[in-house]
Parts: sequence; structure tokens; C-alpha cells
Amino acid sequence: MDRIQYEHGSRPGLGETMTMADDITWLRMPLPFSLNHINLWLLRDRGGWVIVDTGVDTNKSRDVWREVFAGPMAGDPATHVIATHLHPDHVGCAEWLVHQFDVDLWMTREEYMLCRVLISDTGREAPEEGIRFYKAAGFSEDQLATYRANFGIFGKLVKGMPEAYKRMIDGEILSFAGHDWEVIVGRGHSPEHACLYDEKRNILISGDQILPTISPNVSVWPTEPQANPLRDWFASLDKLKSRMPEDVLVLPAHGKPFRGAHARLDELAREHTDRLDLLLDICVEPLRAVDTFESLYSARIGDNNRIMATGEAIAHLHYLCDTGQMHAEPDRNGVNYYQRA
Repeated sequence: MDRIQYEHGSRPGLGETMTMADDITWLRMPLPFSLNHINLWLLRDRGGWVIVDTGVDTNKSRDVWREVFAGPMAGDPATHVIATHLHPDHVGCAEWLVHQFDVDLWMTREEYMLCRVLISDTGREAPEEGIRFYKAAGFSEDQLATYRANFGIFGKLVKGMPEAYKRMIDGEILSFAGHDWEVIVGRGHSPEHACLYDEKRNILISGDQILPTISPNVSVWPTEPQANPLRDWFASLDKLKSRMPEDVLVLPAHGKPFRGAHARLDELAREHTDRLDLLLDICVEPLRAVDTFESLYSARIGDNNRIMATGEAIAHLHYLCDTGQMHAEPDRNGVNYYQRA
């Protein structure tokens, strides 16, 4: 299979559901972003439903969930809530859903703990470490002011988390209504992202680890300024390719269900290796992270996407520095300049 093949010609409307084969319901939840939806998955369990991912915590999301409780869930309760990872569109409504049904939240440890930390940033001033990080990337004073003003926005979309959780571990088997789902952990897009793989039925709930048309963001963040997440991302792509067949049915968090996972994993790897090659070409002269945007991205970079663009550019620059193909030198103002070795 040399390219992806979509499993269904249609998709549910925003806020609507579609019944998939074998007791799986697809809920397409609206999002208040340019990426206007997330796919959530309802797995039929004994006497109820396992909810996989939750949407952001907005009044619109809660209204959609109430309609789903009464309609597609047929009044049956949730038995578990699973969050594949900590990003707000995946975990935002987790606390509300857990309290609605008095059930447990399942996450990997790193995702749960970091989520709790990020929520605690709400209402705080931007830390000096963050200001220093983005100044080193080349932010102007106005751009640093925007970072300060937006700091703690995570907590506006994830208002809280349950005070306890059940830990998911790589390789663990979760059993729901006679079906076994293996936890497969990926890294790079987030610290300990959980995918769920049903080997018998050849189905993968992939979260953001494999998406059919967009590339998940792989970024360095101020909390771990020397990280090399792109190395983790490449390792995770290889791991997923080795753990499942090419014709697995992928149920992604964005886009439509598809087959052709190996081809898509190869595409995702090539996107990043092409960027690495491009950086080696343009960094003949010293450049700041922000100087690479025009070459790396086709989209215009502004206040709404500058943080993610910066994190991803630095992820690629760190990868090249760690392989010895590039080096970074700070100037007297603490701004890093990257140049091909």
C-alpha cells in the first residue's frame, strides 16, 4: 500500500456522530480554533461506554456531550474516560466527564503530571526562564510582551483535572467488552502519548501520533529548553511502524479514518528530514530561530502561531546540533545564532 486510503467517503458533521464497525462510535467535536474539529471515540463497554479523548472545556463542548449522552450513548453511562495526551482538545473536558459519571480518568503518568503543572500556571506572570527562551530565539520586545500577556492560556481551555488517575503504561492491555486494546506510547509531539491498538480487529486509535493530512507539531518548550523532541519523534515513528501492519485501520484525532499507516509514517518522517536538509542549506551564515520561518513554513507566522512555529524550528535546530551538523552560539544579548558546522 503506497498511499493512504480513506475508509469512509463521508464523515459526521460537527457535533454529530457516526457508527463505525464493531461497537465504535465516531464523535466529531467542534473546536474554537482554525483546526475546527477533533475526533473523539466512544467504545461500547458492558453497560456503558469508554470515552477516548474529550474536547476542550467550553459551553459548546458540554452542550454537544449532553446531546450525545441522551442520543448515541442511549442514556448509558461512561465507564472510563481515556485521554491520549495532555493537549487541551484531548483532555479539556476530562474533569467534567469524570464528575458526570463518577468514573476514573486513564492517562500515562508524564501526560497527567505535566497537565497538572500547566493548569497551575493559570494567573501567574510569565517566568523569567520563558522570557529568556523566546528572547534567545529572536523575539522582539513586542513579541515578548505578547508572550507575557498570553501566558497561562492552557488553563482557560483545561479548567481542572481529577485529583487522581489510573496510569496507562506502554504495552499494557486494556479490555473493554471482550476487546483488547494495547497501549502503544509515542513521544515527540507530547511527552508520553498513548495510542490504543486492537490487534485482533486491526484498529488503531492514534490520537495525534498519526494524522492523515497534517503533521503533528514537534516543539521545544521553555520548561525543557535543551530538549531534542525530534529525535523522540523519529524513534516513535519507527516504533509504530514495527508494531502494526500496513493495512491497520487508523482512527485519528483529526481528519478521516484511513489505511496506509506505513506510507503515512514515512511521509511524516520525510517532512522533517526535508526541513533538516533545508536548515543545513540556509544556515551557511548564522541565523536566529525566527530567521528560519520563511524557509520552513508556507503559512504566515503571526501572534496566533509564533510560539508553535518557534518551538518546532528549535526542535529541528537542536536535532542538528546534537548530531554535530550545526552549532549554536549566543551573542552578548543572549540571542542564539545557529550555523552549519
